[in-house]
Amino acid sequence: MSIVIRSPQPEEMEAYFNLRWRVLRKPWGQPPGSERDEQEQSCFQLAAFNHDNEVIACGRLQMNSPVDAQIRFMAVDQLFQGKGAGKLIMTGLEAKARESGAEKIILQARENAVPFYLSCGFQIVEPTFLLFGEIQHFLMGKSLNNMN
Repeated sequence: MSIVIRSPQPEEMEAYFNLRWRVLRKPWGQPPGSERDEQEQSCFQLAAFNHDNEVIACGRLQMNSPVDAQIRFMAVDQLFQGKGAGKLIMTGLEAKARESGAEKIILQARENAVPFYLSCGFQIVEPTFLLFGEIQHFLMGKSLNNMN
């Protein structure tokens, strides 16, 4: 399978946000638009596209300080989970974080995604909140120092 990783173009952003909504919000009855926040314009967006140029995975990098980065809104279309798209997004977001001067990167992982993030080198810091009253999240972190 051919997967291309790149920042979505302006005309592709609706498909990008639609994937985030379908994976991260719709199953819990949340309305379209709940997959976005006020920081979208200041963040780095990355998407994976299949051979039909459809968005199959996405993630966002935001800089919380000059040396602290956070990955948010990671989503992989159910049909493409386990096929490497998520790992490619993570690799790209980490590279952008390093390029931006980040020394560490954090994320809030849903309980079912913890094994994926562990496989990407993240460590669990602590359990944090319940999203929608039922989805346990864990703060996870990774040092970017001394890594190429």
